[in-house]
Amino acid sequence: MFHTGKKKNEAAIENHFNQKLILPMILGSILNPINSSIMSVALIPIGQAFHVPPSETAWLVAALYLATAIGQPVVGKLIDLFGPRSLFLTATSLVGISSFIAIFALDFWWLVAARILLGLGTCAGYPASMYLIRSEAERTGEASPGSILATLGIASQTIAVIGPALGGVLIGAGGWKSIFIVNTPLSLACILLGYFRFPKAPPEAVEGKKLLAIDFTGIALFGITLTSLLLFLMHPSLSKIAFLIVAGIAGAIFAAAELKIKNPFIDIRVFSGNFPLVLTYARGLLSGLVAYSFIYGFPQWLEDGRGLSASSGGLLMLPMSLTAIAVTRVTGKSPAIRLKLIAGSIVQFIAVSLLLFTHHTTSVVLIAFIVLLLGIPQGLLNLGNQNAVYYQANPQQIGASAGLLRTFMYLGAILASAANGLFLKSGANTPGIHHIGLFCGGVTLLLILITVLDHSLSIVNDKAGVKR
Repeated sequence: MFHTGKKKNEAAIENHFNQKLILPMILGSILNPINSSIMSVALIPIGQAFHVPPSETAWLVAALYLATAIGQPVVGKLIDLFGPRSLFLTATSLVGISSFIAIFALDFWWLVAARILLGLGTCAGYPASMYLIRSEAERTGEASPGSILATLGIASQTIAVIGPALGGVLIGAGGWKSIFIVNTPLSLACILLGYFRFPKAPPEAVEGKKLLAIDFTGIALFGITLTSLLLFLMHPSLSKIAFLIVAGIAGAIFAAAELKIKNPFIDIRVFSGNFPLVLTYARGLLSGLVAYSFIYGFPQWLEDGRGLSASSGGLLMLPMSLTAIAVTRVTGKSPAIRLKLIAGSIVQFIAVSLLLFTHHTTSVVLIAFIVLLLGIPQGLLNLGNQNAVYYQANPQQIGASAGLLRTFMYLGAILASAANGLFLKSGANTPGIHHIGLFCGGVTLLLILITVLDHSLSIVNDKAGVKR
């Protein structure tokens, strides 16, 4: 009797998701959002400390996302090949190292270099989580991981929107350098939990690693493309047109080269015959462009244009956190992916349109309402796109496909940093935030159009279990 009961308990455990994986998955996934959002209230103090304008501090945002846009797909592919453990441990170690470089930065560009290293260090968390979710689903036979995806979504959304408030408190207590200190305990926790809880790579993966030919040419061409494009976008002018030409040429050569090799840096074949996945990536880029334009532009306006302190500005971003958490918790297990994406994009348009009604004496109530409203798409769009990729991607390419979703979101963030640098060139004043509102409104209208016309989302709903 005792042995029979014990066997039943062991069988029940084997048929459920390994709970020991959840904590390191969450910690790895939040490294990027916490370092993205916490920086939003630090841009003004850092600019004052190093005597650089908003158009230059935008590099602190762009540098991190440039590194992650390049690093995310290659780490995702390596995780598909060799499992998540070694890549996760290596990447999260870089997060801790970057914090020391930032704290002892000799000048502004040392700080930018630290953000690049930090971006590379945050590349493994998300594709590792998606890989483990897929492998656990195959092991247990539970095809729909809605609760686990919702947990990751809640964690990322919570951290992303608590970040500004946390950053404001830390800056108020210990200056801008304190926002980098939080990476040290996070890095150590990820290393320890990843080492003891993540599964080791199978022997064939370790052996195959010796035979891997890394596509250095693809990495270099992709890096040249993005860097050249960013150099143009940060200060667009006829004198910088050469950067745009280089980006176009490098991008064309990159696409042609990647289609000809067996193990490309970015497998462009992922897009072949999978137009629904391409549309999901486009939604990730557009929603990321709007979200990051707000996350980095609005706190700067609160400090410069509205005259609030970094601490007060950070606390005013908290309503977004509450809304995003509530929305993700309520809708996280719902399989209605198409409805989430349509509703999220419409609310996002309404919220960014309200930026046009702000000025230097705008009431705190209206500011809080705008921030609260932005929490709805923050919860719906990221979760909807993440779930869509899970059902649209080839199961054997889930790590790379998930990494590419983040790459497109980071491309949106890079464009957002360039846009903010352009619109806030004369300072984070009221005309600047109005220009950001107009820009984001136009982008969101395009997002709504793409989402409403994407009938393939109905197929995704069927796979997710939506009843018609």
